[in-house]
Amino acid sequence: MEPVERLPIAVSEAIKGALPIGHNSPQAPPFGLYTEKLSGTAFTAPRHENKQTWLYRILPSCAHPPYQPSPEGTAPELVVRESSKMHYIPNQLRWDPFSHDESKDHDFVSGLKLVAGAGDPTQKQGLGMYVYAAGKDMDEKSAFYSADGDLLIVPQEGDLDIRTELGWLLVRQMEIAVIPRGVKYNVRLASGPARGYALELYEGHFSLPELGPIGSNGLANARDFLAPVASFSEDFGATAHEGPNKYLVTVKFNNTLFQTTQAHTPFDVVAWQGNYYPYKYDLGRFNAIGTISFDHPDPSIFTVLSALTPVAGTAVADF
Repeated sequence: MEPVERLPIAVSEAIKGALPIGHNSPQAPPFGLYTEKLSGTAFTAPRHENKQTWLYRILPSCAHPPYQPSPEGTAPELVVRESSKMHYIPNQLRWDPFSHDESKDHDFVSGLKLVAGAGDPTQKQGLGMYVYAAGKDMDEKSAFYSADGDLLIVPQEGDLDIRTELGWLLVRQMEIAVIPRGVKYNVRLASGPARGYALELYEGHFSLPELGPIGSNGLANARDFLAPVASFSEDFGATAHEGPNKYLVTVKFNNTLFQTTQAHTPFDVVAWQGNYYPYKYDLGRFNAIGTISFDHPDPSIFTVLSALTPVAGTAVADF
């Protein structure tokens, strides 16, 4: 059984006592760990919108050689080349699933294909829509993260075993997952070839929609969202530059990929606390609302997550 638990206070530690008591950034963290803050919003964002998580890790994540542009041929297909050649058309669009035969040599990252989008990640506006098809695991000594936005993953076929800096998430069919901007992760295929959909949100973060006249319950309930339990790899050396192995870390920054190779695992967070973390949700727990008299309500009654804009009631994207 996968190690997940409900975390209403959003705290987790892989070693008891790794979380500081009473403060976030002590002068001497427990076990000699390093304190880092992962920010999803500005520090001064309104309290109800503020997204921050404190990480307590074995080595600083900033201790790595400089990132360099990824070599040609390593970028996810259509992410880099086609993002600058987006065609805006007024037609309805649909996409057939990508063939498993064509994806057998691709992992989750290289199997991402950008098919639609709007806006610009440098301006923190808009989104990118992807279809993914993967036939193999990511290399166990690799990690990927996006500096452009949060990634909503919707498996259509095959289960994904996702290792994040904050712990593991096993995402099955009929479940969804959200990986926040800046969180490193590695994807393994838990049940063979996998394909599905993904949406990268450049603007803001996903949240539960307001319920209005529905009342206090219904649609997706906060208690049903699951966060990972802290878990770390022991594959690290005495210093950030001396380790037993080499890890390839790839970052997507302004729809361009960069890479660096570091001597320590990126999965070394021993404890964390905050409200900015990966999570998953079982769509079978969605409490659908519908009419019992006549006609048909708007499809917004089926919204699981919404990404809001400054205009009240208007979203960048609804899922």
